[in-house]
Amino acid sequence: MAHNGTVFAQLLKLVPRHEFEGLAREHGSGRKARKLTRWSQFVAMGMAQLAGRSSLRDIVSNLSAQSRKPCRLGAGEVSRSSPSRVNADKPWEPCEALFGRLPSRCQASSPGHGFRFKNKLHSLDATVIDLCLSMFPWAKFRRAKGALKVHAGMDHEGRLPTFAAVTEGRTSDIEVARTLRLPKGSIVAADRAHLDFEWINSLILKGSSW
Repeated sequence: MAHNGTVFAQLLKLVPRHEFEGLAREHGSGRKARKLTRWSQFVAMGMAQLAGRSSLRDIVSNLSAQSRKPCRLGAGEVSRSSPSRVNADKPWEPCEALFGRLPSRCQASSPGHGFRFKNKLHSLDATVIDLCLSMFPWAKFRRAKGALKVHAGMDHEGRLPTFAAVTEGRTSDIEVARTLRLPKGSIVAADRAHLDFEWINSLILKGSSW
């Protein structure tokens, strides 16, 4: 009988296990994992994202219902208490470093942008993610509200994200945009939160449009 891998298994082929483990060791900190390894955590959170799970309990229940699939991906069993402990204790830097390696790997097999012009087209935007202020006191957003902000940019050639930055909810969109280094001749599409004439002038001087 022919074996067909799941879509998630095909996506994980972009993340070689040895490379992931190397990044985990390079940026490792916190207590040594007892049962739930960094790879198992990564697989569990990835499946949760694709399946739209809404809580840690929901994630564990979903994985328990299809326990064979994580095992085929090299992930171990996920208990009810493990995700909460590992998510709180393990550093986020390995995931950031992994993200930085993926765009160039995916770009080689991605399609063009399909527009009549040949220039690079980049879209910039940010979104606010609400957080409980009592649990995340560092993420002050308003008087009684906590939040963080995810700033992202997309290269429409291949429809791939080219950067992502996580900041406090108060951080303005333009503050992050000023740190970007876009290729010469790029076309930049952004909303009014990025309206800053000094920044726009710097784009023009570098041969970019907006």
